[in-house]
Amino acid sequence: MTPTEIHTESYVGQCLCGAVRLKTQLKSNHVDACHCSMCRKWGGGPFLAVQCEGDVRFEGTEHIATYQSSEWAERGFCKACGTHLFYRLREGNSYALPVGLLQEQQAWAFTAEIFIDQKPDFYSFAQETKKRTGAEVFAQYSNE
Repeated sequence: MTPTEIHTESYVGQCLCGAVRLKTQLKSNHVDACHCSMCRKWGGGPFLAVQCEGDVRFEGTEHIATYQSSEWAERGFCKACGTHLFYRLREGNSYALPVGLLQEQQAWAFTAEIFIDQKPDFYSFAQETKKRTGAEVFAQYSNE
């Protein structure tokens, strides 16, 4: 499968304790890394995520807590085990899901890194990816 192929099958996943389960369809098999300081504080390292456009169905929603991490986004986590569940843009209902939540782990293609200007020097990835700075990311969203 190439990184540009569109997935039609559903992906399922769950938090560490199983209290929250999710199902979604993805537009691609791309995995992106975010190096921003908030993502690194949230998870202790870069946020490795797949992008969903609103079609994420959760079971166990009573176990989901959210934190508004900026004016435009919130982060969700399981109240029982603390697993990170999503980063969601408040307008447009766009979700970034941690790739590790999803059961399918074979078909991913690591393709992009954002906030590369905030990445610490002590780690790097071996794959060649498209790299964008924070300013480039914000410019993309302001032009949409």
